[in-house]
Formats: sequence, structure tokens, C-alpha cells
Amino acid sequence: MLVHGVAWDSTSPSLRIFTPDAEFTDVALARGSALGLRVIPGLWCLGHTKVHGPGERTHVPCRSGSPAERGKQCGACFARDDSRLMHDFHRGTSVPTGLRAYLMQPHWLYVATFANGATKVGTASAPRKWNRLAEQGAVHASYVAHAEDGRVVRILEDMVTRELGLVQQVRSASKAAGLVEPRAGVELLSLNRQHAGRVRELLGGLAMTGYAVVEEEWDRPALAERLCVAGAEGGRRHPYPATFDGGGHGLRIHSLSGAVALAGLPDASGNEVEGSFVADLGALKGRKIEFGPHITEIPALQDSLF
Repeated sequence: MLVHGVAWDSTSPSLRIFTPDAEFTDVALARGSALGLRVIPGLWCLGHTKVHGPGERTHVPCRSGSPAERGKQCGACFARDDSRLMHDFHRGTSVPTGLRAYLMQPHWLYVATFANGATKVGTASAPRKWNRLAEQGAVHASYVAHAEDGRVVRILEDMVTRELGLVQQVRSASKAAGLVEPRAGVELLSLNRQHAGRVRELLGGLAMTGYAVVEEEWDRPALAERLCVAGAEGGRRHPYPATFDGGGHGLRIHSLSGAVALAGLPDASGNEVEGSFVADLGALKGRKIEFGPHITEIPALQDSLF
């Protein structure tokens, strides 16, 4: 079974799996759910996507089941993927009809702040306004503009990066590391509001049409609360003591922000070892796994961990 990552639909996150029967299935990542699996070494191509319109797209599995070469795709699937073209659409790049229809729907511009204080500017299509930020794993976020289409919103995004220095990407490893010792929630909220205010001030002074400046804050999912709030679980947090590139893993989900889990680690008897662990489940994307009653082997580092 091939992992396609962590998906947030409405308020319910899941690990999305592509089965040997060429079907997708979602494994719920609710609070208290157990996740036992073995990772088969290797990183595999996830296939490619054909976009047919605003709400319609087709996943095409990799024909040869190749190892990943470019990100999570082989070279052939990367070349066929419609979604790779969307980031240059506003620069005049020609795109397929279906992708153009998707990009011409209304979009939102947002400012997202993560647990270590890193802040980025990003975009979301209208139907994925909330989900996009849930999957990003933001601690706090603000919507700063509503654009009539994806071309306008990407012009604004590039302008914010150029004029204010806000990045457009925060690495998943940085997000996970920040959640081991998150900064105070009131500090992160203030930081996000400061950045959002600067962006609104910039956008409000542009001689450009096709968008409206907005003031709206994103609602963080309840399942992320414990992970995003420093000290919420009343004990020490530790980085997950293994990597998802092989071997057996067993976790019990306590909280989830984006693809990062706050988890307990059951032992062979099913009792959780001391402490809570921050694990980036996004690292399973592109991995082949088998579910089963596996546990995470904790290395002989316990004195330094605890």
C-alpha cells in the first residue's frame, strides 16, 4: 500500500492510502486512534494528476511503479502532472483547459504562522479555503485578500514576498521541530496579526484591481489544539525517536496539526511509555507500508530523552 499523505476533509484528518486494487482508502487519524505499520524501504512515485475543472480531477497511477526521482514522482509522471504548471500560470505559461478553469475560480491569500514563529504567505482556492491551512499545519493564520481568480492571487503572493520578505514555503521538518517546543500561543497570534496587518497595508495601497482586502482569521481544528499549545499535555515532549524510512512503528494519536502528530508510543503490552512524541507523518508520503501490530523501538537514549 502506497501512502499519499495526510488529508484533512472537513475537520476529519486521515492517512490517505492507495491500495494494490488501485483504489484510495482513508485511515482515520482521530484522537486516540492507533496506528501500527511497517515501512518497506524505498521512496515511490505517486503518479500524476489531471485537472478537469474547479472541482474535478483524476489521479493517474504511475504506469511502471517507479521509484521517485523528482520530489514524490518519477520523471515521466512529473512531466505529465497538470498541477506543476499552476505556479507559473500568472507569468503567462500555457496550461491545459481544465487547469485553467480551476485557476480562474476565486482564490484567497493568507498569512500563516507556525509553532516556531516562521510565517509564510500562501494561496487557497475557494473550496479549499479552510482545508489548505489545516493541511499546512498552521498554528494561527489570517486571510488578507479575496481574489477573483488564481492569476491575480499569485501576482499578489509574489508581490508580498518581494516587498515584505514573507516566504512562500516552510519546510515540514521545521514545522515538526517547532512543535516539540512551541512558542507561546499569545506570542504567535500577535506575530501573525502583525504580519497580516503589514500585508493588508501593502495591498490596500496598490493601483490594481481583481481583489479585495479582507480581515478574517482562520479557525484552527480542535484536534490540533493540544499539539499547538505549549505544555497542554502537562508533560515533556520529545522528537519521535525513529525515521519513517523503514522498520516497524506504533503510535497512538493524541493530537494532529497538519501532518504532524503528538503521539504516545505503546509498548509490547499496549501501555504507553513515558512522555509524548512529535512525529511528522508527512514523512510517510511516497512510502509503501503494511499495517499490523507493530511498535516503535525506542533507542537506548532514554536518559537524554527523559
